[in-house]
Amino acid sequence: MAWSASQYVKFEDERTRPARDLLAQVPLASVKNAIDLGCGPGNSTELIIDRYGVENVSGLDSDDNMLEAARKRLPQTRFDKADLSAWQPSGQPDLLFANAVFQWLPNHLDIFERLIDGLAPGGVLAVQMPDNLAEPTHLAMEETAHAGPWKANFEKKSVRRNPLPPASTYYSRLSPKAARVDIWHTIYNHPMADAAAIVEWLKGTGLMPYLAQAGEEHREAFLADYLARIEKAHPKMADGRVLLRFPRIFMVAVKA
Repeated sequence: MAWSASQYVKFEDERTRPARDLLAQVPLASVKNAIDLGCGPGNSTELIIDRYGVENVSGLDSDDNMLEAARKRLPQTRFDKADLSAWQPSGQPDLLFANAVFQWLPNHLDIFERLIDGLAPGGVLAVQMPDNLAEPTHLAMEETAHAGPWKANFEKKSVRRNPLPPASTYYSRLSPKAARVDIWHTIYNHPMADAAAIVEWLKGTGLMPYLAQAGEEHREAFLADYLARIEKAHPKMADGRVLLRFPRIFMVAVKA
């Protein structure tokens, strides 16, 4: 997939709120080395810098467009290109922070164990991931995928993300390496201008693999079908807006 920083930041306030909520639970008064994993355009990196100082924070991402946007936004900060499925920290960082990235990696439980091993004693792995595959937004993606002339493309290969495991699985895998593990869910209800705004939000994330699989020739028809389903699933409120329900899972593990 080709990520778009400009598409992503159209809803920057809403996307940054979970990162802010996650960072608030990081129990470190100071850090010598904090790394924002999957930093995107740098919105979450900026929060970490505001708390711990620009000289102590860096970021990494696998996408050139996102890295270009992050470097433009935070020119004094180091941003590296890396594949998180294989990346391993060096120098025992104090904080590894990941806002909405690991849901894309099916083996992220194994990665979490490896990342904790690379932390300094007392260091923190802080992770937030969307846990929304059962929401109308994502169920409608599957319905649309199998409802139009593009459906043969999805019969050949599914693009649906794997569901996240339950909190108990994360706790069982993280607790043997941690002095403390906090795990919680938050459900955000974002007021959106209309159903089209929900579709615009998802064009920057969850819809991307579906649009790529449908093919450029079907893009507009796919979006029209999907929009109709989103309109049906999200009735207007009294003020004309609609609510986007968005569950997310959070975890903060402090290395023993």
